[in-house]
Amino acid sequence: MKDILVELEERRAQARVGGGARRVEGQHGKGKLTARERIELLLDEGSFEEYDMFVRHRCHDFGMQAHTYPGDGVVTGWGTINGRMVYVFSQDFTVLGGSVSETHAAKICKVMDMAMQNGAPVIGMNDSGGARIQEGVDSLAAYGEVFQRNIEGSGVIPQISMIMGPCAGGAVYSPAMTDFIFMVKDSSYMFVTGPDVVKTVTNEHVTAEELGGASTHTRKSSVADAAFENDLEAIAEVRRLVDFLPLNNREKPPVRPFFDDPERVEPSLDTLVPDNPNLPYDMKELILKVADEGDFFEIQGDYARNIVTGFIRLEGQTVGVVANQPMVLAGVLDIDSSRKAARFVRFCDCFEIPLLTFVDVPGFLPGTGQEYGGVIKHGAKLLFAYGEATVPKVTVITRKAYGGAYVVMAAKHLRADVNYAWPTSEIAVMGAKGAVEILHRGDLGDPEKIEAHTQEYDDRFANPFVAAERGFIDEVIQPRSTRRRVARAFAALRTKRRSMPWKKHDNIPL
Repeated sequence: MKDILVELEERRAQARVGGGARRVEGQHGKGKLTARERIELLLDEGSFEEYDMFVRHRCHDFGMQAHTYPGDGVVTGWGTINGRMVYVFSQDFTVLGGSVSETHAAKICKVMDMAMQNGAPVIGMNDSGGARIQEGVDSLAAYGEVFQRNIEGSGVIPQISMIMGPCAGGAVYSPAMTDFIFMVKDSSYMFVTGPDVVKTVTNEHVTAEELGGASTHTRKSSVADAAFENDLEAIAEVRRLVDFLPLNNREKPPVRPFFDDPERVEPSLDTLVPDNPNLPYDMKELILKVADEGDFFEIQGDYARNIVTGFIRLEGQTVGVVANQPMVLAGVLDIDSSRKAARFVRFCDCFEIPLLTFVDVPGFLPGTGQEYGGVIKHGAKLLFAYGEATVPKVTVITRKAYGGAYVVMAAKHLRADVNYAWPTSEIAVMGAKGAVEILHRGDLGDPEKIEAHTQEYDDRFANPFVAAERGFIDEVIQPRSTRRRVARAFAALRTKRRSMPWKKHDNIPL
């Protein structure tokens, strides 16, 4: 018996060193943690339960029988984050470059199946050279098995991808189907085809960082939701995000202790909106002053900055926030902001996270670039997302709410539950200048008449009261009381039950 126990510990020790001390040093030399170090930091201390530590690949082509390692390049299992169960897999770049084999993927599939069965999130830490070429089609089939589980788990359990090294070729599609993707600056990249292939096919000269680095995917492509300075910061932020999310689509997000009075008033909000309607202000100031303890976890903060998305808590409960940002492009809706917000709204609806919308939107961005790019269909995505969402929805209009953009931003007509407006809000088909040029085009040559018509239009429509008279606005509120009114609205909606007509699935305008 003693000999067997000794052998067990020896085998475990062999598995824990991955590809060996030299390769571990190489990993550290690049500023990267090893697969096991990442898991140790991500999970609560002592909570990790590992599976398939001794699995080895079964390939004998190209001399691969001489290159087998216990674990086969990925560490899998489950543990807890702040006491709540999560399943994890962490690819080990020190073992055959973290390449994906049939058995490597089978390990990932096992924990994904268990996560679905037991209703817990999956967090994948990607650091892989891609498919293991020596295994050929078996490796590709393995990818397909992982993809299918990503699809089946979508909307059932939260799926989070951390790109902590290379992620190229077919490997990118698994993270792409997860709910959130986080990258590490200067050490992670994602692309379907690498710089060498791009150069050969298109004659473009581009570096791996320019083609698929963290800056590219957080600012230009919108593939990634955020990028962090190093592995440690990325892991800490993912722990923070998980604390906002439910374990699965049949549970509510966790309720955390809070020390911020729900009745708190913020007199400074009374002067947040400038007297000049053409001057910007920072919508994030409003979000932070409404949130418990000013805690806001922003999603895709570097992309489409004319709209803000992220999570706050109100009375300890998670709320998803969507807000136009007047500081960028006057807060207009365009292709990028519509896509960004629509995806966030759909995530919140999947996981029963209530939605709070702050509105200051002058309309959709005009121009041939937008029309040729399909702004009609992309804008419809956000419209569709809000309209199909059955979670509690509270909307606050702070200033402009013009034209179709007014409806798109969670108006009462899209079954928003409670719609508030500040006294500074203007709800109209368009701004006064544009309206007067259409309604009184015969007087365009007379500046005095045009000025009078503009003032008349302003007096009639540049306020929230016409909409309030028709019941489209439930209440015009003091800006200083926004936190209190919004918190009470969500409290009243905690027992909300609403369902859409039965369907296999919708056909959102993709």
